[in-house]
Amino acid sequence: MFTYPTMDSRESGPTTVAGEHLARNIETIAEVHAHQEHGVGRHQKFVERLNEAIGRPRSLYWVLAVVILWISWNLASPALGHAAFDPPPFSLLQGGIALSALLMTIMILTTQKRQVKHAEQRAQLDLQVNLRAEQKIAKLIQLVEELRRDLPNVRNRVDTVADAMTREVDPREVMSHLEHTFEAPSDQEPKDDPAVKK
Repeated sequence: MFTYPTMDSRESGPTTVAGEHLARNIETIAEVHAHQEHGVGRHQKFVERLNEAIGRPRSLYWVLAVVILWISWNLASPALGHAAFDPPPFSLLQGGIALSALLMTIMILTTQKRQVKHAEQRAQLDLQVNLRAEQKIAKLIQLVEELRRDLPNVRNRVDTVADAMTREVDPREVMSHLEHTFEAPSDQEPKDDPAVKK
């Protein structure tokens, strides 16, 4: 007779094991992130927080509002009987915009430099994990093939695909193949197209 599993049996089942693996993976990612953030200085953190605060849609509206008010006030001041503090062509405004652009460029480059460094570290980590996983998979295929050959009730046959997959991939060979595949054809001389010939 079929009975539905109770809550206790479900909690101790595969779902709980998968949840434990997921929690462990999240903890590992959090530890890697915390390790990367540990060595960041207070000046770097301040620049990144300021960059994050400025890089929002409302900042665009604030800048447009300030520029419009600045120009409007300086254009309307003579008509209202006041001296314009920055008459056309608005030299102070242009200088302020140029200085702001320079500061923003430095802030963005400072933030991107650390992000690129962390991205390279994560790429190296991904490469190491992928190479290790590939080695494990090749070993598993090799063991399965040995088991298949040893079983008396399984017909022994040559599987070229399985034999090829038991060999580990050489990263240098792959990189060399990719370089030759995606090599720019600009170094080669263009061949004459017979269809274009007169």
